[in-house]
Amino acid sequence: MTLLDVSIVNVAVPSIERGLHASPQQVQWVVSGYALTFGLALVPAGRLGDMLGRRRMFLIALGAFVLTSALAGAAPTAGTLVAARLLQGVAAGTLAPQNSALIQDLFRGPERGRAFGVLGATIGLATAVGPVLGGLILTLGSGPDAWRWVFYVNVPIGVVALVLAARWVPRTGTEAARPHLDLVGTLLLGGGVVAVLLPLVEGASGGLSRWWWAYALSVLLFALFGRWEVRTVRRGSQPLLDPRLLHIPGYPGGLLIGLLYFAGFTGIWLVLAMYFQFGLGYSPLRSGLAVTPFALGAAISSMISGRLVPRLGRWLTVVGLIVVGIGIGATALVLRHVTGPSAGLACALPLFVAGLGGGMVVTPNITLALEAVPVEMAGAAGGALQTGQRIGAAMGTALLAGVYYSTLSRTGGDYSRAVSDALFCASGSMLLALVLAVAELVRRRHVQGSPPAPKPHPEFDLHRT
Repeated sequence: MTLLDVSIVNVAVPSIERGLHASPQQVQWVVSGYALTFGLALVPAGRLGDMLGRRRMFLIALGAFVLTSALAGAAPTAGTLVAARLLQGVAAGTLAPQNSALIQDLFRGPERGRAFGVLGATIGLATAVGPVLGGLILTLGSGPDAWRWVFYVNVPIGVVALVLAARWVPRTGTEAARPHLDLVGTLLLGGGVVAVLLPLVEGASGGLSRWWWAYALSVLLFALFGRWEVRTVRRGSQPLLDPRLLHIPGYPGGLLIGLLYFAGFTGIWLVLAMYFQFGLGYSPLRSGLAVTPFALGAAISSMISGRLVPRLGRWLTVVGLIVVGIGIGATALVLRHVTGPSAGLACALPLFVAGLGGGMVVTPNITLALEAVPVEMAGAAGGALQTGQRIGAAMGTALLAGVYYSTLSRTGGDYSRAVSDALFCASGSMLLALVLAVAELVRRRHVQGSPPAPKPHPEFDLHRT
């Protein structure tokens, strides 16, 4: 449900905009605000799971997600919907680390691999069916309030999940005696990210110039965050993000590659949904079906790439980023020149190619980023990677939507130009990630002649995220 709500809302955005008379800025906050608070909650929530027990936090977070989904569905105004989505993101970000941590605690050896395989398949399924399910819900609904069922659908599913979890999820006995929750670090990091995000969300109404001071504030908050985390480590306490991770080979590059990839990847679904429905008059269901080729391509390559990581290493992410960048760029060119009912079909092949590349990026990048992380830091490292991905998703969604709305306003309603400009922006983000991936590849080849690093423990891989 939590990952479904990242993609299912995109096809409902035009209906929300019409039903609540929402402004472009409010629409962007409905999407990017969820991803932002999702990401900011991940690491602190993992620490709360250690403190209060993962089963307890799982049930609390699941109940909160059901409640906030109901609040989002019942929102009378756009402002209320934004607030509900922010709270829903907090609940989702609290639930996610308990999910993976419970698998770590309850399974060992080959069973753990199979359990995480099921989790990975679930994540892939949520990505694939999100836009289609959202379109189907809006098609079956009637009237301007049909979008509310995109959120209400979580309520019955969540209630059943609560009953089953209360009965089947055991206590793991992993509660820490006196854990330290880095509240100051959380506030500094959250404030810095919001200061970066705010001008991007407000970009459609001149926010990039009106909110210039927010960038200076973000630099200050990030600097204070870094100093605070160093001080926290020196005092022997648990930081939100351990600064020593930045000195581990492969980890900083993997973190930045993931952030840039999600910055370009996540926002394309929002601008494509707005283009197909507002620009071409597609129904929500048809809009969702038009972007399904990407999900299909990603599902196919994801199943294969996981087996190739030990043999191909960083080459896999390099090739994947090249392919996804070409696919998104080709989609931008197609949509600029092909309009009308045939546009969705015309972009099916380049979107499928982009999906094939995307499936070769995420899982291999996380595996390679964590392979040299010491076991005592593996949990925090995995949480930080997820946080970077969620922050990248929030910032990318705001940026791409801002480009879309700005071009639409500047060209007097040229939807083809608006969507292609936004997709070219996403392709540029993939290019930056590719530069970092190539740099990582060069670094790895440079140190091949050095003494081999200790073999990573199995727990260093995706199981620690």
